Amino acid sequence: PVLAVFTGKANCPYYAKAELLAYYLQANLPDFRVHKITKHPDKWEEWLRDICERNGWEHKHSPIIWRELVDRGGKGLLLGGVNDFLEYAQHYYDITSPMLSEEMLAIAEENLQAHLEIEKEEEEIKSLINPLQIWITSATAPTCYHLIPLLADGKVFGMTTEISIHLLDREQFDRVLCGVVMEAEDMAFPLLRSIAKHTEMEEAFLQADVVIVLDDILFRREAPCLEDCIRELSDTCRVYAPLIEKNAKSDVKVIAAGKTFVNLKALMIKTYGPSIKPENIIALATFWESAAKAMLARKMNVNAAGVKDVIIWGNVTGWSYIDFSHARVYGFDSAIWGPPDFSRPLCNVIQNNCSAEFLSKGSEFLSARSSVNSQEYHGVGMAPAHAVATILRYWYQGSPPGEIVSVGIVSEGQFCVPEGIVFSMPVRFHDGIWEVMTDLEINETTQEVLRLLSHDLIQEKLVALRKIREMRPYKDGKITS
Repeated sequence: PVLAVFTGKANCPYYAKAELLAYYLQANLPDFRVHKITKHPDKWEEWLRDICERNGWEHKHSPIIWRELVDRGGKGLLLGGVNDFLEYAQHYYDITSPMLSEEMLAIAEENLQAHLEIEKEEEEIKSLINPLQIWITSATAPTCYHLIPLLADGKVFGMTTEISIHLLDREQFDRVLCGVVMEAEDMAFPLLRSIAKHTEMEEAFLQADVVIVLDDILFRREAPCLEDCIRELSDTCRVYAPLIEKNAKSDVKVIAAGKTFVNLKALMIKTYGPSIKPENIIALATFWESAAKAMLARKMNVNAAGVKDVIIWGNVTGWSYIDFSHARVYGFDSAIWGPPDFSRPLCNVIQNNCSAEFLSKGSEFLSARSSVNSQEYHGVGMAPAHAVATILRYWYQGSPPGEIVSVGIVSEGQFCVPEGIVFSMPVRFHDGIWEVMTDLEINETTQEVLRLLSHDLIQEKLVALRKIREMRPYKDGKITS
């Protein structure tokens, strides 16, 4: 018996011609067998070079065909390319191929589409076998404790996607990390393949699919000055970002969360990790967006989930603008009623039913650590954890159709915001990506506010850059306080 191995670029018309002739021989000759290997056009050259080096062959083009004597084993016998195979078939079997060029091109295109579909199916199967690698920094923070069950219950990444969680913190918290790991393991989450603790920086972010940066200087009891906060933040990002570049996957998603300098944190990660895709670094604004919705819901006596499309502009944890101009309310008890999908513009409801504190600048208000985000944080991490889980669910499964989500992203000039700063603005998530909702109309007052917020973030960025030369290195591969 003879086994003929046919390999080539998936879109190669000469491979298509040789392939069909080989199948004809297999169908008509009892001792002739065919094994087919197709390669993506982008991967073909490297694969061909490797196979030739291993076997000592000289071959430059697609396809490459060789014989293997299945009952003898040993090294394969190179036949060559398509012309060599046609000569072989003609000489040994008196059979040739009458295929025309148009047919070759059409079949080559079909081969490429089939190859891409097979690759996609294989990736989906691998995703079920290889768990997503989730890394969480400052893992002894209360937010992390509440985040673990949310990530592991299947609603964030899908009910068929397993995850592995990696908890990263300073060595002094090693015993606390051990306790968190043991408790998570005891809960026997069906989609949690493994959970591990880490205190050595050299092993941080290995093969990470998602990095959640929770570090926050306000977890300390003392209140350092502004410049010390920025210096400490820059220190941390200077350590994390190169390690993410080096150890994480090329399409890693990074979420900057916390109570202070979230925009600046995302910007510093981009600065010190220039090869990390900018569109994969975001600053979390969902916590403040949800807090604003909850505050409105309490005043209007509606379910907080019924308040939609509140926008957080600007510096998530600094000077920000809570924009109600596009917001809508569902389930509001008034003289006007409708089906469950019926909503009313929030500005109309506010003007008719809410007190003056909601009417600052019409239906919007400007906040500098406002009544929503100026409150000293005394919570136990449930709300921030839910915010992280929500944005990850949107990123992987898409945000609700038609709804606005606020996210801090690296500006590319949208809404006349200067490029190069991380600015919270309205986006929608779909197909694993986000896009800015540039079709939203904003009035002149809002545009002027955005200009002021941009100036504040630029100044914050300049202060951080001035501190770069003073940054402290980390010691002995461990996180320093």
